[in-house]
Amino acid sequence: QVQLVESGGGLVQAGGSLRLSCAASGSIDSILSMGWYRQPPGKQRELVASITSAGVTNYADSEKGRFTISRDSAKNTVYLQMNSLKAEDTAVYYCKLVGISSSNIATYWGQGTQVTVSS
Repeated sequence: QVQLVESGGGLVQAGGSLRLSCAASGSIDSILSMGWYRQPPGKQRELVASITSAGVTNYADSEKGRFTISRDSAKNTVYLQMNSLKAEDTAVYYCKLVGISSSNIATYWGQGTQVTVSS
């Protein structure tokens, strides 16, 4: 079983920055990718950014240039640096891990961290 612990959310003014962290612990054979999703109030969960074990990144179009995803493989931790935050970035941000456990692909989610951007 894998546990994902997110941190770094909070309240920030528009134009400000936040850095989210997600640390994975537990038993897994290998990590294929880690990423961040968000769910704005009343909307569906959507991809923000992801990064593979090879370091290949993928961003939603609305975040390109403002958000940066990075990882520390030694710590099984992924980060999301969010700059120039807008009110529409307000959401619960979830960490996702895709990996291999006992020869099966497994997906794990964190509990979510609230990001609120005031305009």
